[in-house]
Amino acid sequence: MMDKIALALLIIGGLNWGSVGLFQFDLVAFVGGGSDGLISRVIYTVVGLSALWCITLLFRDTDKNH
Repeated sequence: MMDKIALALLIIGGLNWGSVGLFQFDLVAFVGGGSDGLISRVIYTVVGLSALWCITLLFRDTDKNH
């Protein structure tokens, strides 16, 4: 369950970065009262922690047959 939540947050973060790159629009900053706003910083932190969690996905043995 935690893997799916972390992956969903990373997808949201990736879409946000895509909108920054393509349209120069940061949705998180817009919703959170600017990039220095408390809500924005919390969202950025949670997405960053999700990225750290998802790094573990690269090193897990997901083969169910063993």
